[in-house]
Amino acid sequence: MIGAYLRSLSQRNLNFRMQAGADFTSRIVERPGLWMSAADLDSLCGDLRTIAAKTLTAGSLTYGVFSSDRERLKDTVITVVYDRRTGKPVAFNALALMELKLNGKRTRVLHLGLVMVDPEVRSQGLSWVLYGLTCFFLFLRNQFRPLWISNVTQVPAVAGMVSEIFSDVYPSPKLGARRSFNHLLLARQISQTQRHVFGVGPEAGFDESEFVFTNAYTGGSDDLKKTFDAAPKHRDAAYNLFCAEKLDYARGDDFLQLGKIDLKAAKIFLVKSVPRGSLAALAISSALILLQRIALPVLYWVNPSNEWGILRPWKERR
Repeated sequence: MIGAYLRSLSQRNLNFRMQAGADFTSRIVERPGLWMSAADLDSLCGDLRTIAAKTLTAGSLTYGVFSSDRERLKDTVITVVYDRRTGKPVAFNALALMELKLNGKRTRVLHLGLVMVDPEVRSQGLSWVLYGLTCFFLFLRNQFRPLWISNVTQVPAVAGMVSEIFSDVYPSPKLGARRSFNHLLLARQISQTQRHVFGVGPEAGFDESEFVFTNAYTGGSDDLKKTFDAAPKHRDAAYNLFCAEKLDYARGDDFLQLGKIDLKAAKIFLVKSVPRGSLAALAISSALILLQRIALPVLYWVNPSNEWGILRPWKERR
């Protein structure tokens, strides 16, 4: 596994495996549409379809990673969880990278995207991998600069998890949650230009005061619509009540949640979400990502006799 990590140092995008507890391994693949071969890409998407087939009892999904569109996969980070014993894929998260503008500057927003878990392994502690791990690594590689995240959901368990892991989340029933002007600017751009990312059709409305998509299940995500009774609940009843009061489940409403991963959120993730048995693997992965992003450029810069990327040797070696 260490060898795979070291080989990944020379790659521009993330592509490595990490142990996720005693029974699972996770694989993180960043922007596979940019660099992965057709055969490897088909294999990766095949793993996602295998999980989806076990998760959806009827119907199918036609957006995002299920569209078999290489262009879409150029702006996607995929996390797949495998059973260590059988190698079978059991869960995944497809995180989308959205390029928006904020205060006149280009801003990247990480959309948490579609999460699916094989019913046979639910409630086995995979939430930290599927909802926080990839965001944490991208935060590290961004040299600890805050990153905006977004999430579209009608599931109380997911809405609550996002509210508890990330910072400055709106909408949320947490004390102090508020809609800032930056939240509003990003929400408007997402509702106007990014609906294809999460399968919301153009006919869906958007309530700017509550950040709610109304009649949201007509753009490819149709078979994800749930009743309130069927939607998984959060252990904190406040999130369940919040969703029940704000969303019309018969119509098919979704929250658009916006927040940030920053140092505070990273600390919460490490302390409250990551199992103790996975801390060592997480530490190794984090160190190598930081090495790739920070230490290696410095080492190459102070060694002017070797070529690296666009840097050329000061003198040719003979």
